[in-house]
Amino acid sequence: MTATRFAATVSYDGAAFAGSQRQAAERTVQQELETAARALFGEPVRVELAGRTDSGVHAIGQVAAFSAHTVLGAATVGRALNAHLPGDVAVRDVREVAPGFDPRRWARRRWYRYTIWNHEARAPLMRRNAWHVRGNLDRGAMGHAADALHGRQDFIACSGRLEEGRTSVRTVFTAGWHCESGALLFDIEANAFLPQMVRRLAGAMVTVGRGTLSVEEFVRLLRQAEPGTLGPVAPAHGLCLQRVWYDEGYTE
Repeated sequence: MTATRFAATVSYDGAAFAGSQRQAAERTVQQELETAARALFGEPVRVELAGRTDSGVHAIGQVAAFSAHTVLGAATVGRALNAHLPGDVAVRDVREVAPGFDPRRWARRRWYRYTIWNHEARAPLMRRNAWHVRGNLDRGAMGHAADALHGRQDFIACSGRLEEGRTSVRTVFTAGWHCESGALLFDIEANAFLPQMVRRLAGAMVTVGRGTLSVEEFVRLLRQAEPGTLGPVAPAHGLCLQRVWYDEGYTE
């Protein structure tokens, strides 16, 4: 029997995970998905993810792909996988995809959201998915800083050192702040992201909002071709991978 290639949208609460990618002796999203798939299909299954998320980072729109020898349809596979998954991980929108589908390399656009609770009193129900920042923030200045992110540019200042041969140039399609249900949200869409890129940007723009860093200084640091000059790194639990886009025609 020829293996069928599937893709699924994955949601998870990142609080209890060491990250999304498999790590020795650590609990990860990939490991939980592979364990559930093996229990369902009765064979080892390799799961690939569209993006790597750090420990504590959440997702509602991660994409996972895997191949399995099965006669089950995509909808049945989705229901059965959820029956084997723990409560902090779930799959939805399982579909059959082209045999060579690679969720990372085929991705064209990714959307991350960083959530800030900018009030004096903490919000207990948001403590796992928002950074509690006390004090007034100049949201206009933060918006001007976000405007500098648009377009194709080198974002090495927002990341650590990269492996040799990897580029730090990324294209940001949209970036900006807005308020929703009392929370301050930073949304950014790009073709790809560097490690810690969104968290460093969020942390630096909060510094701008506090008046400690000017917009001009933010832009100057952003343009520096030195790894990790922009920060601080905002807490992981405020970050969520919202969605990944692909070209039409990747499904069967």
